[in-house]
Amino acid sequence: MVTPIISPYGSWKSPITAELVAGAEVGLEQVRLDGDDIYWIERRAHEGGRKVIVRRSSDGRVTDITPAGFNARTRVHEYGGGDYAVLNGRVIFSNFTDQRLYLQELGSEPKPLTPQAAQRYTDGQFDRSRNSFVCVREDHSGPGEAVNSIVRVDLNGSDDGTTIVSGNDFYSSPRLSPDGSRLAWLTWNHPNMPWDGTELWVGKLSKDGVVTEKEKIAGGNDESIFQPEWSPDGILYFISDRTGWWNLYRWRENQVEPLCPMNAEFGQPQWVFGTSLYGFVSENRIICSYSKNGRDYLATLDTATRALKMIDLPFTTISQVRVAAHCVVFIGASATETTSIISLDLATDKLEVLRRARESAVDAGYIAPPRAIEFPTERELTAHGYFYSPRNRDYSALTRSRCELRGQLRLQPRVSRAAQRPMGHRRRRRLRQRRALSR
Repeated sequence: MVTPIISPYGSWKSPITAELVAGAEVGLEQVRLDGDDIYWIERRAHEGGRKVIVRRSSDGRVTDITPAGFNARTRVHEYGGGDYAVLNGRVIFSNFTDQRLYLQELGSEPKPLTPQAAQRYTDGQFDRSRNSFVCVREDHSGPGEAVNSIVRVDLNGSDDGTTIVSGNDFYSSPRLSPDGSRLAWLTWNHPNMPWDGTELWVGKLSKDGVVTEKEKIAGGNDESIFQPEWSPDGILYFISDRTGWWNLYRWRENQVEPLCPMNAEFGQPQWVFGTSLYGFVSENRIICSYSKNGRDYLATLDTATRALKMIDLPFTTISQVRVAAHCVVFIGASATETTSIISLDLATDKLEVLRRARESAVDAGYIAPPRAIEFPTERELTAHGYFYSPRNRDYSALTRSRCELRGQLRLQPRVSRAAQRPMGHRRRRRLRQRRALSR
């Protein structure tokens, strides 16, 4: 065993260099499930940031779906997200260069689905019964601000989409019920951002896909709704911050009911489209992610008993949760585990790493694990953060007695950004507004 070098903080040499941090890392995004196949997007710095849709088939083979010359990236709201959808091996994606939708059959070249026009598309879903694609369209063809709407794109045609929902400033998350008879969506207007105030609507669909009747289910200027999803038996679930915390709810028999009220965030700010933090194993079982006291957790939720049971995992950051009857796939990371796409077998609890953002690992002896802390701040409030105690397996700090004698110690712990909305994001926003009015 090597004896650590005694040296003051700030003088330790680390193998974690700028070249290592900025080196060959692949951005991992947008997990999707299609039967036994798993899809995701890789953002590749060595290809100029090109986004490539990747497929891992049931036999473990990993192949690129997006051919050279294409870049699966939408520019809706400029932040993008929701770049593609997949069903039975058929992929529809938005191409970065021309912002057209392309349809790609398994093993074939992409074919344009929409014409060359000043239109952008995102956050779509296949409509099996009508051979079409329902998505958000951002229209830049007219003067002034772009016009957002929800459209239906015929998979046999080459038009820019038929508008089925319009009139508000912004739309997201169009989701078809399992039988295709209803459509749920989110909408909001200026000056709100989606984490400020959104509305959840449901409309009935005619045989040709026209919204005939619609009603507002939840939301408003002071309530943010996130990720509406239909259960296998046709019940609408969603996340709302009506209590100050983003919690899970469902709309059943024309009533909105909470599923698991707690001081934790089951949702997150909708900076991009297509984010998923929960999904259905069955009509009575949900796998969900939530954030509490600065870290993320994965859990099962029984929708009948409303019992929440945490799943023990080595990851502290969890996103892009996608669920099937036999497994859950997500993007996970921790202080010592690099960002990876993970598959969890729900029968055996076995974890499998499908893809790592970087293959070169750093010895845990050089990594400072964060510790969630809280401390009092102004107006009798509490601030939250992460504390990183200096750590390097090759070095040891001077002892207190030596430091006091030699005057060499300069403590340099690090407190990171605030933990993820541990006091409730809505309460903090109202405090900011109140403070601005008092100035």
